[in-house]
Amino acid sequence: MNHSATSLHAEPQTQPEHFDVLIVGAGISGIGGAYHLTHQCPGTTFVVLEAQDSFGGTWLTHRYPGIRSDSDLYTFGYRFKPWTGTPIATAAEIRSYMGEVIAENDLAQYIRYGQRISSAIWSSQDALWTITATRGDTGQTRRFTANFLWMCQGYYRHEIGYTPEWPGMSRFQGQIVHPQTWPEDIDLAGKQVLVIGSGATAATLVPNIANDCAHVTMLQRSPTFFRTGRNAIEIADELRKLQISEEWIHEIVRKKILYEQSAFTRICESNPDWAKEQLLAGVKHYLGETFDIATHFTPAYRPWRQRIAFIPDGDLFQGIRDGKASVVTDEIETFDETGIALKSGKHLDADIIVTATGFHLNVLGDIEFVIDGKPLVFADTVTYRGMMFTGVPNMAWVFGYFRASWTLRADLVADFVCRLLNHMKAKGARSVTPALRPEDADMKLLPWIDAENFNPGYLMRGMHLLPKRGDKKEWAHTQDYWNEKDEIPAIDLDDAAFVYK
Repeated sequence: MNHSATSLHAEPQTQPEHFDVLIVGAGISGIGGAYHLTHQCPGTTFVVLEAQDSFGGTWLTHRYPGIRSDSDLYTFGYRFKPWTGTPIATAAEIRSYMGEVIAENDLAQYIRYGQRISSAIWSSQDALWTITATRGDTGQTRRFTANFLWMCQGYYRHEIGYTPEWPGMSRFQGQIVHPQTWPEDIDLAGKQVLVIGSGATAATLVPNIANDCAHVTMLQRSPTFFRTGRNAIEIADELRKLQISEEWIHEIVRKKILYEQSAFTRICESNPDWAKEQLLAGVKHYLGETFDIATHFTPAYRPWRQRIAFIPDGDLFQGIRDGKASVVTDEIETFDETGIALKSGKHLDADIIVTATGFHLNVLGDIEFVIDGKPLVFADTVTYRGMMFTGVPNMAWVFGYFRASWTLRADLVADFVCRLLNHMKAKGARSVTPALRPEDADMKLLPWIDAENFNPGYLMRGMHLLPKRGDKKEWAHTQDYWNEKDEIPAIDLDDAAFVYK
């Protein structure tokens, strides 16, 4: 269903449209932000600009077979709307859930689809952002002004995924596909398919095409940790039998999952060998003791230095066990006409090669930012709790959690933004800009994320584009939901870190 707003068909624009708040993106964060604005800041005028033709963000962009969440929906779902399905959900189920949020809260009126933003210009004199967007269907340029800019565009480039440049790629006579731009007309029947990668995308794709092709092989340079288990939560099923309300079930299950996630994260840091044994035990349950788990499913890093994807009902491992899929751990020497030659000397034949190799980091939506006539160099700023940035007025960015569900932080940031907007209104302030305090003068500035703590490829490739962090929690994106859930609501909005004008 397309919930395009009627204003898409407006007459040619003469003056910019003005809103109190402009939200960039109608994905999980943007829709949540719209909900919170209507409930926490009544009377605030706002618009949501979305480049795609409908809502959903990630769950609209990715259409490869089996696309599903790798977080449970009890915590990935919004805190204000109970999730009633299986904990690991398909993209279609997630978009249906988001569509219900839009319909139940009359949010469609605020959303403009097919609007690609090219620039955002801040004027301190006017205390306004001027946003230029181009309509995808007509090419018409439109301008908007807003007092506050709320970046909910996510963190990767939707148009094209990341594929490394390997030697010999042009020689390959078959088809090379990235999951992010999966062709609807692809024919897998009778084909030898080779999937390069070992993350959540590869682990989802492999079992979901195993029955459609002759054989599928997952080629990985190094192993990844996975969690296995039933795609069900027993306590939720039990409470439903007792006819407990969905609101109660949602809250109880969320608290249970978050408690268990917190405990496991602490164990990964304090006793990584035990955590590793527990994760590998889940793999052995499906593949048995004779399978070479040491080579193919035992990473060199400790658990949680990269995201741990959940494999519902062990479907990836079942496919390998049943012979429909296989895994090869090796490095690519070169592509050739019929497949890939490996550094070990082996050759993998392929008709179709799928590069499940990640994505391009998207910094602030690839929008050109200018502040008082000067281009914004985002990497020269320091982040305030991963939400705001020194020297950047009236702007917040939603960047979720790696070790917990993205939406947990989207809700927390929304609460903060709404509280900040109400605080500014009460003070009569036109702008707020984060700034280092006198006590922060000698603070050491560090990369956005500590690579020893979390180091996925897309972040390592794009770290030079991201803001700096400090060695104080106010100036870092700590990735710690369990502390932030208490700290962010308690932020003193009159702290010297906020400069109001």
